[in-house]
Amino acid sequence: MASAIPSPRLERRAAPSAVASAVVPFVAVALALVAGGIVLWAAGEPPVAVYRAMLDGAVGSRDGVAETLVKTIPLLLAGLGVAVAFRMRLWNIGAEGQLYLGAVAASGTALYVLPDAPAAVLIPAMILAGMAGGAVWAAVPALLRARLQVNEIITSLMLNYVAILFAEYLVHGPWRDPVGFGFPGTPRFPDAAELPQWGTTRVHLGLAFGLAAAGILWLVLGRTRWGYEIAVAGTNARAARYAGLPTARNILLVMALSGALAGLAGMSEVAGIGHQLQRSFSPGYGYTAIIVAWVGRLHPGGVALVAFLLAGLLVGGDALQMELGLPAAVAPMLQGAILFFLLGGEALARYRVTWRRPTPIPGGPAPVVEPG
Repeated sequence: MASAIPSPRLERRAAPSAVASAVVPFVAVALALVAGGIVLWAAGEPPVAVYRAMLDGAVGSRDGVAETLVKTIPLLLAGLGVAVAFRMRLWNIGAEGQLYLGAVAASGTALYVLPDAPAAVLIPAMILAGMAGGAVWAAVPALLRARLQVNEIITSLMLNYVAILFAEYLVHGPWRDPVGFGFPGTPRFPDAAELPQWGTTRVHLGLAFGLAAAGILWLVLGRTRWGYEIAVAGTNARAARYAGLPTARNILLVMALSGALAGLAGMSEVAGIGHQLQRSFSPGYGYTAIIVAWVGRLHPGGVALVAFLLAGLLVGGDALQMELGLPAAVAPMLQGAILFFLLGGEALARYRVTWRRPTPIPGGPAPVVEPG
């Protein structure tokens, strides 16, 4: 009797289940917490107590909520930028570099272009400079993709390192504070360059920038012709070209908008928190923004919610380090687990595993005959 060993294959589903797509993010977060709990248990730490300490540190007090909102700002702005690019299937992995270039451009404006301008002039100028810096940095992979069909994943990712090292060159070299006691950083911004803060907390005007950007994107993507063009190009690029939609132009515009939002995140960090450009001022907000965008289903409202939740995870990780003596890497571990389970869930929602016996090739070797 002829037989062959069946092999697994991935088959694309005719249409992904809407229910499955909606449930995937929640399942991914739950599984990430379970996986993280197993790791904590194996390390000798009680998972429930650790998660409770993280929750208390993030939202258990007024100061905790304020710090969570502070970290929400860059995640929200950069997450919105990543989401708008991903909607068109433009895989912008360069939000971290665009965030750095936005911070560099805003810092240069405050320190060397308009150092004596009043706040009513200086802050809008820094906003425009930060957005322009991020947009220009995102335009490089956009041009390569639109004109030469170069994969934007590689180019945007590599440009992250260029931007970070360029910022480090500035704070160690020509922009270094001469009275900074040897610490790498620029001189402190003039008072007019500091974003207003809420009460005695560190929550600053950048939160309003993020919420306004989320509302504007919701209107643009859902209620305008350009938003429809982005959706069509993201769903079926070939159909968009056959319909005569300006694909190359939209690639440039979408990537520029994506970079501008990330650049605004960088401007908000240096003007609202550090009040100077410092080395490694971002702990990886641009990379975390990828998780924010995916878990938020590329929807501005979802991105805002997930940005707050992941910000709480970061603040909770800091609380673990201070209160329980655990490494702050617990939070990045959970972020990575969320992304891992999310991508796996997305794959299962769009594809299914089938087992098939290989089809005999005409003229090929004879099938194996089992004895007996």
